[in-house]
Amino acid sequence: MSYETLLCEITDHIATVTLNRPKVLHALNTQVFDELEQVFLALKSDASVRVILLTGAGEKAFAAGADINELRATDAVTGEAKARRGQSVFRLIETCGKPVIALVNGFALGGGCELALACTLRLASETARFGQPEVKLGLVPGYGGSQRLPRLVGRSAALKMLLTGEMVNASEALRIGLADEVVAPDKLMTRGLELARTIAGMAPLAISGCLEAVEQGGELGLEAAIDLEARIFGRLCGTADKAEGTAAFLEKRTAVWTGR
Repeated sequence: MSYETLLCEITDHIATVTLNRPKVLHALNTQVFDELEQVFLALKSDASVRVILLTGAGEKAFAAGADINELRATDAVTGEAKARRGQSVFRLIETCGKPVIALVNGFALGGGCELALACTLRLASETARFGQPEVKLGLVPGYGGSQRLPRLVGRSAALKMLLTGEMVNASEALRIGLADEVVAPDKLMTRGLELARTIAGMAPLAISGCLEAVEQGGELGLEAAIDLEARIFGRLCGTADKAEGTAAFLEKRTAVWTGR
C-alpha cells in the first residue's frame, strides 16, 4: 500500500501506520483523512493483521491537529460536513475490530488528541503533550473529542482540558487516564511493539470479541450488556480457536491460532 501522507508496514501480524507530514507536524487535512480511511479499511479486511500501531514520524508530534488553513475557509455548512467526515474516519479506526495502539510522541493537539482518543490504547512518550485547544479558535472539538474525552477521563478532568484549552503533559495524562503508559522517547516504539506482540499472540477471535463486548456493552444497561457477553462467549465456544486453546492448555503447549 502506497500513500502520500502516511506510511504503512505489516510484519508478523502487526501493522504500523505512521503519519508522515513532519513539516506541518502531521496536521490532519482532507488528504490525510482520505488516506487514513483507505488504510484502515484495508487493514480491517486483512485477516493477517491482528494489531495496529498508529504514530507520527519523528519525535515532535503525533498529530498537531486540523489544518488551520482548511479550517479557516469553512462556514456553518462546510464546517459541519468537515466534522462529520473526521468523525466517520475516527469511528472506523475505533470500530475496525482490531486493537489500535496510539504511540504518542510529542504533540497530540486538537484533532491529533481526538485521533489518539479513537484508538484502543495510548502509550505516551515522556515528551508527549495532549490538548484540546479548540476554544482558542472559537470552536469546540469536531472529531469526537467532547464525547470520548469525558468517557475516558471523567467529566471534570475533560472539562478542564476543554474549557481552558491548556495542554497536559505525559505524567498528568497518565494520572487522569488519558495515557495508559509513559515511556522514554527512545523506548516508545519498542514498548509498542512488545505490547502489540503480546496481543497478537492471543486468539484473534477472542481479541475481537473483547473489543465487541466493551464497545457495544458500554452503551447498554447492565442486564443487556451481560446478555451480550454471554452471546459472544457462546459464539466463541463454537470456534476452532477455542478448541485449540483448551487443548493446548491441557497439553502444555503453545496454541496455534487460525482465526476460525
